[in-house]
Amino acid sequence: MDTVNRTSGYTRSILVAVGLIIAGFIAQTFASLPAVLVDPQVAEAPLETSYEVRALYLIPQFIGFVVVGGAYLQWTGRGLGFVDLSIPSLRQSIIGIVGVVGSIAFVMVAGVVIQVIGIEATSNQILQFVGEDPTMVLIMIVIVFLFNAPAEEFLFRGIIQKRLYEAFTKPQAIVVTSAIFGLVHVPIYLVSGQPLVGTFASILIVAGAAVIFGYLYAITDNLFVPIAAHAGYNAFQFGLLYLALKYGNEELIEEATSIVVTLLETGSILL
Repeated sequence: MDTVNRTSGYTRSILVAVGLIIAGFIAQTFASLPAVLVDPQVAEAPLETSYEVRALYLIPQFIGFVVVGGAYLQWTGRGLGFVDLSIPSLRQSIIGIVGVVGSIAFVMVAGVVIQVIGIEATSNQILQFVGEDPTMVLIMIVIVFLFNAPAEEFLFRGIIQKRLYEAFTKPQAIVVTSAIFGLVHVPIYLVSGQPLVGTFASILIVAGAAVIFGYLYAITDNLFVPIAAHAGYNAFQFGLLYLALKYGNEELIEEATSIVVTLLETGSILL
């Protein structure tokens, strides 16, 4: 899994990675503006808006990641050939399934540990868009598969992590990508008034889960694998919530919602 051909300095590579991540978040912010212009309530009270407005708010944010990644490939002359994407083999498919199970297990265990030691988790914005509406849950599953997972993995694994291969070994690049990904969120959480201890706990957990997706990419050299694992991870959360909302009683709905909240709050940045 190592990489021996290093053609770029450590500092330059890290600065490029940080710049791409920051650019991605900026693009996310601007991409959501059309929905805010259509219905300003979507930013503060999304449940009061239509499905179309909520989708218009969420989907362009992920497209913003793709735009930033594509612009970088064009600007540097790397082109789309830089991206490792192909139909997965049987071995890669099995690895992807293991990745889904592993990421879910990791975040659930981490969430339980946080609750046991009494750390207040950070809040998650996504649940504000879903509420207890099973139709919106289904819409979120579609968004996860078609936009969220592909866009985030394209930028963070397909471009940033692979760009770091030019200066670091593959294991090092996985750790550096995950660490930067977590650290750039610290100011965002602090500005939004999230609890300090909970912020750092969530950052550590998300960075750990990102290591899993990074490892999947590193051992397969196929972006499809972490995309599928990431999509499966998020779809599991919303699928569980949908079944409870659609077919469960109040007690089951409350229990399922609690589990999903734990998953989303401890792994909020992955969505």
